[in-house]
Amino acid sequence: MTVKGHILRSASVIALVTVISRICGYLRDQRVALLLGTSPAADSFILAFRIPSLIRRMTGENSLGASFIPVFSGYLRDEPRAEAWVFAQKVFWDLAVALSIIVVLGVVFSRQVVSIFTIFGVRQEHWDLAIFLNRIIFPSVFFIGLAALAMAILNSFHVYGLPASGPIFFNLVFIFFSLGIVYKPVMRLAPEPFRTPAVALALGILIGAAVQLAMQIPALLKKGMPFGISLSTSDPGVQKVGRLLVPSFFGMSVYQVNLMVDTIFATSPRLPVGSVMSLYIADRVMQLVLGSYAIAVSTVLLPTMSHQVAAGEYSEMKRTFGFSLRIVSFIAIPAAIGMVVLRQPIIQVLFQHGNFVTESTALTAHALLFYAMGLPAFAAIKLITPMYYSTQDTMTPARVGAYALGMNIALNAIFLFLFSRQLANGSPALASVITAYFNFALLFVLFRKRYGSLDARGLATSILKMAICSAAMAAVAYGGLVMWRNADIHHFLAQAGILAVLIITSVGVYALCGWLLRCEELKELLLLLPKSQPEMASTGSAEF
Repeated sequence: MTVKGHILRSASVIALVTVISRICGYLRDQRVALLLGTSPAADSFILAFRIPSLIRRMTGENSLGASFIPVFSGYLRDEPRAEAWVFAQKVFWDLAVALSIIVVLGVVFSRQVVSIFTIFGVRQEHWDLAIFLNRIIFPSVFFIGLAALAMAILNSFHVYGLPASGPIFFNLVFIFFSLGIVYKPVMRLAPEPFRTPAVALALGILIGAAVQLAMQIPALLKKGMPFGISLSTSDPGVQKVGRLLVPSFFGMSVYQVNLMVDTIFATSPRLPVGSVMSLYIADRVMQLVLGSYAIAVSTVLLPTMSHQVAAGEYSEMKRTFGFSLRIVSFIAIPAAIGMVVLRQPIIQVLFQHGNFVTESTALTAHALLFYAMGLPAFAAIKLITPMYYSTQDTMTPARVGAYALGMNIALNAIFLFLFSRQLANGSPALASVITAYFNFALLFVLFRKRYGSLDARGLATSILKMAICSAAMAAVAYGGLVMWRNADIHHFLAQAGILAVLIITSVGVYALCGWLLRCEELKELLLLLPKSQPEMASTGSAEF
């Protein structure tokens, strides 16, 4: 098939699996919200979950693959297959040892780990519960890291569906541990001060991470992966991955690192109680869109562009990026506008149950207002960093990410100490949004200087059309929202039905405007329709 068709079809498979995963993730978060609300126990659970969650998201979004896939692709292209597997085997076991050391340190120094997030001070019972939960959750880092490497290996063979489905099983295990028949007996086993459902939820995270790794092992064995213990830090390929790993880990996941910074500032007494939980839920709602297609396309881009660079096809690589950015922006821009307009009913329908009350909805919707405005930038960063990594340049995104991190910390401090009354819990989100646009703009300019034009004029024209279509969509969505408020509907099913109609109608208006303005992206999306296509020359056929 064509490169465009390969990217769209492969990304659509990942997106479908990811949407299912996000739905399971929503059910997971709903269980947390229902059991814990925006209470101090909820904030404590999120604090303990932040570092493993950060690593899970970073690796799940192919940051580990950013260092491994380009090197492994070179082995597959230039070396016998047996040599490629020996290299993968060494990386697997070296990583296992490194992760084991990190886990031991994370558990032993749990108090110091939690203190990173609580520099502004929290209540003592808040602190102690977070430390206890962190000791349960932190070993999941071992399984999460190895599962990410397994995903990178399978992606190198254009196997996307199976590794992308790992989070589904992670979330299902978590949901199982949130059920009363499980969490009630588990919490009784905890020491007296910590008898809360959060203990069972923490155990569910650990078991779910182990399942996510185990389900990929059979596919690796089928491909020919040997699992005999083989350690080597002197192997040239392993050393190359090691040199690329740290900067790629940081550069690919600047958003996640900045989210961790947001959490630290959200613990400040200057912000409302429940700010940590509200920012977490708002981010999860945004991730439903960001993960459904932007991350899916990013996952396909890295191996695709790595093969193009290995073949010396730099012009094709740049065209691949431009096409991907336009397609993802065609989805991300209207999604951002839609979430800004409909943020209140979205949070109300999805989460206002149990201990998550009206005040919780208002607090979370306020955070979503700011996060949603950054969705196009967050999505664009997911696409431009693989272009750097395909050329085995992991240092530039890391340097730019360091500048962005510094900006985020500075903006968080300014907003917290000068504008906390006006922005409230939206201040950390706004800091991350401004930082994200700066991050993408700088990466775009630097790559253009090094490798030539990225068709910025064509991209600007497409984005202008998308903005016009989104404005028309927003007008329709806002009109529907006014009618919703005037109707004063309280029944959950009626609210959910009206929200669904509003979203479907808004999407229809956007698509109609896109057709009237002859948006090229609508035609390109037709590549998803079943039809015979020529064999893809550059990247090989996709396997799912």
